[in-house]
Amino acid sequence: MSGMQIEPYQNFARENLGFEFNDIQLLITALTHRSYVNEHKKSVREHNERLEFLGDAVLELVVTDHLYRNFPTDAEGTLTSWRAALVRTESIGAAGMSIGYEPLVRMSRGEKQGGDRARQQILANAFEAVTGAIYLERGYDDAAAFIHKHIISKLDGILQTGSWRDAKSHLQEVSQRTDGQTPQYRTIDEVGPDHDKIFTLGVYVGDKLMGTGSGPSKQVAQQQAAQAALEEYAKRSAA
Repeated sequence: MSGMQIEPYQNFARENLGFEFNDIQLLITALTHRSYVNEHKKSVREHNERLEFLGDAVLELVVTDHLYRNFPTDAEGTLTSWRAALVRTESIGAAGMSIGYEPLVRMSRGEKQGGDRARQQILANAFEAVTGAIYLERGYDDAAAFIHKHIISKLDGILQTGSWRDAKSHLQEVSQRTDGQTPQYRTIDEVGPDHDKIFTLGVYVGDKLMGTGSGPSKQVAQQQAAQAALEEYAKRSAA
């Protein structure tokens, strides 16, 4: 790549990541989707999947280490649920969006036209790949600091809202305890083409609509609706 093409990545590293890369190609590769390589086979050979593989392991280790050291009395099953909430695609995809990866991710023209679901997955993969690149470039401590800043910092909010728990299971416990009824999910709307459909579902307790949710699958929409219903129950109990 020419110096003019490299400069945006160097500036991004300084301004968004907080340090410069001696090997800026590591960062560029971390932000290169497989589809871009397929579209530029003559000039680009390496995509980010190996760095993603490495970064995923570093991310899981740092999060696991933090939970193990800071919550000595909590059971393994609980810590596993907290870790899953921190490193799930939605969490790390949101972190990638917040850091500002999207404009620099190299992908094919087709991928650029993909829906929200595909974009979230690409940003999540980029977050893991950049984590791997930071680990190789800067070492474990800087990679851990990066993960603490962008992922582990969200833990307090997750614990406060209870979003680490499976929302549907939690709602069933709450609705049966509070109202003596099991929640029912009903489809309210479906929009978009088959490959990028968005579902909107409502969750009812008896005849009362307690919450709605939307997502790229009915399962995701149900979880969103259940979480909204749990927040409604929390408001009711606080009143």
